[in-house]
Amino acid sequence: MKRSKIIMIIGALMMLLLFVFPLYNITLEAPQYPEPLGMDIWINKVTDHNPNDIKNINLMNHYIGMRDVPIKIKEFEIFPIVIIIMASLGVLIGLIGRRKLYLTWGIVMIILGIVGMYDFYLWLYDYGHNLNPHAAIKIPGQGYMPPLFGAKSILNFNAISLPMTGAYFMIIGIILSFIAFFQAKKEAKKVYH
Repeated sequence: MKRSKIIMIIGALMMLLLFVFPLYNITLEAPQYPEPLGMDIWINKVTDHNPNDIKNINLMNHYIGMRDVPIKIKEFEIFPIVIIIMASLGVLIGLIGRRKLYLTWGIVMIILGIVGMYDFYLWLYDYGHNLNPHAAIKIPGQGYMPPLFGAKSILNFNAISLPMTGAYFMIIGIILSFIAFFQAKKEAKKVYH
């Protein structure tokens, strides 16, 4: 089997690691919490970073009028299906061995990644701004949206949002599809010479 095909298949299979490793993490640091609170966001669920973190985040958020961290959202049903389809297509494309399809798969994955990040941004915005007007603590004009990437001060908290292992595997998988494209180009030149 040609090297380009193997690279493409490996890149596509890396998408399945999103089911094994978290995609994203949001951590909240504050003086009253010696150990930061955090939640890991997977392709199909949200989990505590440390035991009881989500419970503590929900208790804290209640006072400022934020909803509980959602455990079930429609994206957790849609994203796994999309990833399984794209991984399967990527393997099939690798077996077919057409370099333009390697490129197309990589571009589609980038677009899907951007759409996923935009959806996550909308979710964060709604979660941080759509507050209960009857909350115990109200600060006019104050939003509590964590950053999409990086760190941000929110009242006495430092909110940190960063990609995790699953995101890096997804990026490597996409890069491998482009490497497969260029490798296939090299292999085609060798055939013609």
